[in-house]
Amino acid sequence: MPQFRPKAMLERSALADLFKNTLSKIPTVFGQLGYLSSLRDPDSGIYRHHGLTAIFGREESRKALATSHQRVFQQWLNLSLEDKRADLVEYLESLTDPRTAVLKHWAHNQTYRSYIPAATRESEEELFFEEFAVLLETLTCGDK
Repeated sequence: MPQFRPKAMLERSALADLFKNTLSKIPTVFGQLGYLSSLRDPDSGIYRHHGLTAIFGREESRKALATSHQRVFQQWLNLSLEDKRADLVEYLESLTDPRTAVLKHWAHNQTYRSYIPAATRESEEELFFEEFAVLLETLTCGDK
């Protein structure tokens, strides 16, 4: 009888599995940040990922998502402003929606504010907002 072999080999932990099978496939840090923040319920702040939960359980999957979100956020903060701009441009180019529409939406609705993990220090939050405002301004001016 043939054995069933899953497409992707599972890792021993939810954290390793999340990185290997999902995050490593997202080419930009900002894309990873957006993806992870989208898995957090906007009302409760609780992370949900059906696949990870089914394999590793609710608590381990939530911990993996929260830890990954914090690590990716730190990775973003540690980039130079020039590298952040390049990463953001690459992210914008990967979207199907027009870059100008996305930038306008971000400037108006500030959806990027939800990209910050819960465990972030106030100083890191301020840095993120200040730099993102600069990035938005330079990217928007470049489109005019």
